Formats: sequence, structure tokens, C-alpha cells
Amino acid sequence: MFKNRHLLLVTLITVFIMYTSSSILTAKQIERERGVEKNMIVTSSGIINGIIDKKYGKYGAQFSKGIPTHSIPLTIKEYPKDTKTFAIIMEDKDAIPVVGFSWLHWSVANLTKDSLEENASINAKDFIQGTNSWSSSLLPQPLDRYEAAKYGGPTPPDKNHDYEIHVFALDTSLDLHKGFYVNELYKAMDGHILAQYTLKAIYTK
Repeated sequence: MFKNRHLLLVTLITVFIMYTSSSILTAKQIERERGVEKNMIVTSSGIINGIIDKKYGKYGAQFSKGIPTHSIPLTIKEYPKDTKTFAIIMEDKDAIPVVGFSWLHWSVANLTKDSLEENASINAKDFIQGTNSWSSSLLPQPLDRYEAAKYGGPTPPDKNHDYEIHVFALDTSLDLHKGFYVNELYKAMDGHILAQYTLKAIYTK
């Protein structure tokens, strides 16, 4: 009796190990096929040696209601072959000690090409843009969410800030409209991200 129970236990453990190993292998294979190993690369001609060119922020020459609107160019390479659209989020976490939250500078959805020329935000004919932090209700005089649905360049008030440009390769178009909030973007992207890349750079005070 004891020998039979022992044999049964060994058999069950063996089957469990084989099943688990097979599942892990399958999951890794799916990840490779879906491109989530993060081989995608994003570059910008507006970033030299890790520094954002001044014209894309508060020292630039193009403004709308106090917001620097000359958007930075981006090029996306080595993205998964099944990519249908791209999404972009540009934020400044160094703003947290200053205003209490990460400042959102730009959000883009349903971009169907793998590059953005500089100042693309001003017309935005082939992608949609979400609202930025200039529409925050925490500000004394916030802009309307649709007025703020554009690129807002770096404006560090206290010191040099590090900026993060997150680019996502997606397997679908998103059901979003101009002026969307970034939380809506994240919810819409859930389950559709094939690859992502974060480009980091500094804008000097």
C-alpha cells in the first residue's frame, strides 16, 4: 500500500514538473513572437548627447497660451511586425517635488507611421493627442482639456529635469478621442502592448 502511494506521488510530481516546464516554455515563445522582449528602439534628432535641444522647450520660439508647442521629432525602429499603431507618453517625474505629481507633457495615440517630424503636434493630422498637465485642476488657471491636447515642451522651474518619452507598439487602434486623459490611454492599451521603449533626456534650466 505504502509503495503504491509513493509511486503515485512520484508520478504526480513528475507530471506537474513537465506541465509547468511546458507552460513556461510556451509563455516565453509567445513573448518572443509578440515582441515583448523590448528590442524596439526609439531615437530623436532633437536629443544630442542626452540633452534636449532648447527649441523644444521654454527657450524655444513657438508658444500657445504660455505653452512651448514645438514638438520633438522621434524615430521608431525594430518594432514587432504585427504592430498596427504606436502610442507615446512624455512625462517629467522631476516635477513631483515641485507640483506634487509627474508632469504630463505629451500623449499620442493611433500613430500609424514609425516617425514623427519636429513640430508634428501643431497639425496632428494622422494621430490623436491627449490633454497635458496644463489642464490640471490643481493649477490656478488651468486650460480646457481640449486646448491642452497638444505637445507641451519642457519648462523646468528649479533645476535640470530628466524627461521620459515612453513609446508603445500596439496590435490595434484605440477607441480614444482628442483630449483623452492618460489613464484612459493606459486602460485602452492594456493587453495590446507588443513592445515598449523609454527614451530619456535632460532639458537644462
